[in-house]
Amino acid sequence: MINALIWIPIWGAIIIALLPNKITSNQIRLSAGLLALITFVWNLFVLFQFDISNPSIQLQEYLPWNETLGLSYRLGVDGLSILMLLLNSLLTWIAIYSSKKETERPRLFYSLILLVSGGVAGAFAAQNLLLFFLFYELELIPFYLLISIWGGAKRNYAGIKFLLYTAVSGALILASFLGLVWLSGSSSFDYDAISTQTLSSTLQIILLGGIILGFGIKIPLIPLHTWLPDAYVEANSPVAILLGGVLAKLGTYGLLRFGLGLFPEAWSTLAPTLATWGAISAIYGAVTAIAQKDIKRMVAYSSIGHMGYILLAAAASTPLSMVGAVAQMFSHGLILGILFHLVGIVEAKVGTRELDKLNGLMSPVRGLPVISALLVLGGMASLGIPGMTGFVAEFLAFQGSFPVFPIQTLLCVVATGLTAVYFVILLNRTCFGKLDNNLAYYPKVLWYEKMPAFILAGIIIFLGVQPTWLVRWSEPTTTQMVANIPAIQKSVTPQVALNQLNVKSEE
Repeated sequence: MINALIWIPIWGAIIIALLPNKITSNQIRLSAGLLALITFVWNLFVLFQFDISNPSIQLQEYLPWNETLGLSYRLGVDGLSILMLLLNSLLTWIAIYSSKKETERPRLFYSLILLVSGGVAGAFAAQNLLLFFLFYELELIPFYLLISIWGGAKRNYAGIKFLLYTAVSGALILASFLGLVWLSGSSSFDYDAISTQTLSSTLQIILLGGIILGFGIKIPLIPLHTWLPDAYVEANSPVAILLGGVLAKLGTYGLLRFGLGLFPEAWSTLAPTLATWGAISAIYGAVTAIAQKDIKRMVAYSSIGHMGYILLAAAASTPLSMVGAVAQMFSHGLILGILFHLVGIVEAKVGTRELDKLNGLMSPVRGLPVISALLVLGGMASLGIPGMTGFVAEFLAFQGSFPVFPIQTLLCVVATGLTAVYFVILLNRTCFGKLDNNLAYYPKVLWYEKMPAFILAGIIIFLGVQPTWLVRWSEPTTTQMVANIPAIQKSVTPQVALNQLNVKSEE
């Protein structure tokens, strides 16, 4: 059942790559879109086969592979991965649907997108560390080619930078996985066969540090983030949707699965540092976004800030904060998807992404009123306005984190306020004001171009109004994960704060 989510895109990529030259670009696009849609529909079927009351790995599939190396083809899903698989298949279809009808080298382009989708799905479903690593690395070269071939003016620089950073990320993760298995004496790389209890605290912290740095590059967290603005800006809109909506989530997923999941004691020890790191990332991303003149670069730095919320929630390791972390991963993917899609439309119709050159797009006659309205909605979702999924995710993350890390949580709340600043700047300069007569009467936005934004907007509003549909899938699994964190470590900060209050009251 899970196999199909991996191999439909991969075999689809191979078939599309072998299609004859006489087939038009749009026909190839429609074929790839059909394969992505089939994968998404099958993912919905898998979602409703999932037992939300069971926190363990479900729908498992196993094939022996190389037992000498401890490598097995073991797949499964739990509350942490089921929503990520759904997000991956949805955004893959959105990316293909929103691409140009006449794309250069279409067979290669759509094959690479489908290959990325299959690799990411395999990573989310893998229950073997080596298998995860193989799928994790599978997306490296496709993304590099997607940026370097179909990107902007500085695409080669951005592609090489992405390649180098993600290669270092993979090396750190592989070294940590190998060290974990060899030092623990495990005979297999299967996730449920590995125990860190035999390792000393020092070794656990060293191995966890490698995992945090490896996945921190992929998320990314500052100062490991410098590849992201360049890659997001130079990539075309469909590729940017996958970079921000899917690839970054692979980093946060790995951090939760293999960091918190395998090293609960060491994670608890490093939790204050991680929470502070998350708060700094959130503030930095928001402040830097304010200074940007390019819409895409602004959204890219916004993404860095929102990833900080996830790290804070994961560091707090309370049942509520962990649910919020998973919700934020899913919500942020949807929000980035709609923002990058809309920015792509604006660039295609207006010819620029520069804020200094954009004005009056909300004009009902000569502007892009529908696109502007959807851009306002996407900005509101990113701000965390009530009634949208961004609010639900951020509220849960902050409420769950505040009892453990109050200062860091307040800093993230401040970052949320700064988010309002740069999105107000974006919307004020882009949508409102007087339209330049020299730039009037932009090309009409066709209905099929608006469709992905309408779909994503509908999901964002629905999950904001019905948040149960967002949190019900992950809550049992995250609660079980948190139960393994030493309770005394989680209560240190609240207890210190309580003691201080008692001292003050006695005085």
